[in-house]
Amino acid sequence: LAGQDRCCDLGALREQGGVPYWGKSLGTYIGCFSDDGHERTLKGAVFYDLRKMTVSHCQDACAERSYVYAGLEAGVECYCGNRLPAMSVGLEECNHECKGEKGSVCGGVDRLSVYRVDELQLGSRKRRTATYRGCFRLPENITHTFPSSLIQANVTVETCSGFCSHKEFPLAIIRGWECYCAYPTPQFNLHDAMDSSLCGQDPEAQRLAEYCEVYQTPVQDTRCTDRRFLPNKSKVFVALSSFPGAGNTWARHLIEHATGFYTGSYYFDGILYNKGFKGEKDHWRSRRTICVKTHESGRREIEMFDSAILLIRNPYRSLVAEFNRKCAGHLGYAADRNWKSKEWPEFVNSYASWWSSHVLDWLKYGKRLLVVHYEELRRSLVPTLREMVAFLNVSVSEERLLCVENNKEGSFRRRGRRSHDPEPFTPEMKDLINGYIRTVDQALRDHNWTGLPREYVPR
Repeated sequence: LAGQDRCCDLGALREQGGVPYWGKSLGTYIGCFSDDGHERTLKGAVFYDLRKMTVSHCQDACAERSYVYAGLEAGVECYCGNRLPAMSVGLEECNHECKGEKGSVCGGVDRLSVYRVDELQLGSRKRRTATYRGCFRLPENITHTFPSSLIQANVTVETCSGFCSHKEFPLAIIRGWECYCAYPTPQFNLHDAMDSSLCGQDPEAQRLAEYCEVYQTPVQDTRCTDRRFLPNKSKVFVALSSFPGAGNTWARHLIEHATGFYTGSYYFDGILYNKGFKGEKDHWRSRRTICVKTHESGRREIEMFDSAILLIRNPYRSLVAEFNRKCAGHLGYAADRNWKSKEWPEFVNSYASWWSSHVLDWLKYGKRLLVVHYEELRRSLVPTLREMVAFLNVSVSEERLLCVENNKEGSFRRRGRRSHDPEPFTPEMKDLINGYIRTVDQALRDHNWTGLPREYVPR
């Protein structure tokens, strides 16, 4: 069927009982399509909401990222893309209700309900635009490194980003009148930015130069988004251990996308499960996940694991992050009244000692450890993540690690800063915390690890 022949009239479909009405100003319904888990129909961004998925939520998410199509599957999954296959399947095969919208249709088992959303009005939400990544030296073999290109006079950032977004590439590269589209690769990894003035010449001079401007398009790098449970039970039971607020959820995001396997949890967090951390619901001792999140620090709990990645973060940052989570959830910030109440000093007195004892216990009772500092993971993501993946005994390509770096933030990190950031630590609190920092630093050295990063030094 031609593309225009696949578009369906919603009114006619309602009369046939095939597709219910979802309200005004939504995208155009295209049809029901087959979707193979190994070869996705829509190859762009992927989103999950296992409790509140709706048609409009998926449409808005895809339209915001400048995709043409949004597809819903199995009631909870949302896929975005710019290209469709030639053939659709019967409307009746898309028969799952959206988890967050009674009476709606959200695809089926290996079936996508697809909408065209490029003309969708987003209301208060804005479409994402290209983000400047920097000025970089061109690779030696441009045609081999950059798979797609557009050459025209007066090429603009908007033109190039739009062209590459439509081609589903996360990078738009401009040199003079030339526009190239690409993924980060070992030949073009964006790790060594040049002075921006090298890219600031007029288009004719720039066309002959060896430097290029690089922009991040709104399109997601999908080379590392596929995840599954381990095909066989793991013989080595690995913990991902940290004090609360140390970035465990972020580390899980990185590990899942780097290895392609789900991580588990000693606990169950419904919010994380609903957003795609499917290992949350698996029993923590199932051995079907690549590692298991834990904040536990008793000898019995530690010795249940064969090995562990011990994630450590500056206690000042960890305490603030965990207090924010306890007061306002994964992505919120505690209110001023929380910081000024007696709850905050009580929290510090209780949790600061836990930060120390958590590390000390794992150093003492852990059978095989890899110590990872949160700050080093943020600063040198690819080398540190490569070390973590090797510790987990998983072989990963450099392209996949670069894809993870390109998608490094994930969905569970607080964005920006509060308009008012108080200094919550009193001199007495600092004396207490600094003592624990010195204790942990010495314990790491005593166990033949490097000490804590310089920024932990008592202030």
